[in-house]
Amino acid sequence: MSRRLPTIHGITERAGRTDHVEELDLEFSNGERRRFQRLISPGHGAVVVVPMLDADTVLLVREYAAGMHRYELGLVKGRIDAGETPVQAADRELQEEAGYGARELTVLRGLSLAPTYMSHLSWLVLAQDLYPQRLPGDEPEELEVVPWKLDQLDQLMLREDFSEGRSLAALFIAREWLRGNHG
Repeated sequence: MSRRLPTIHGITERAGRTDHVEELDLEFSNGERRRFQRLISPGHGAVVVVPMLDADTVLLVREYAAGMHRYELGLVKGRIDAGETPVQAADRELQEEAGYGARELTVLRGLSLAPTYMSHLSWLVLAQDLYPQRLPGDEPEELEVVPWKLDQLDQLMLREDFSEGRSLAALFIAREWLRGNHG
């Protein structure tokens, strides 16, 4: 069912130290009026990188996750700096976090975090034809790089230390893309 987007009668903005919130005065097609809040993400978005060591093996990184106060296993990820494309940001983050560059980088799609109230997009980038290359990063310690076989995602998805939704979704999307385009 296709619906007409609500009419925006007004937007009230509130800028905080680290966030920007908009309150929307909306009218829906059935005449109902509501106020919705949305968090406007600063910057240019983020990248989530699926680095393929070979046709069957992805490289994960283990890093400290302050939100959970533990070490978390996940994909290479980071923000897109001003003037960077998602591909450039993905290659830079891969070199900073995992110590590899990629000769082939493919943007698969954008992933939203919570689209009902956030504008943030993370670009899923598949990195192939890797070669050793390290750039200094902003991490306080070198990240552990963990090779993982794509045919063992069923084991990875149940691990306590692998809980980040973008990483989980990205691995399944990349696996299916690789099956459809290289199988």
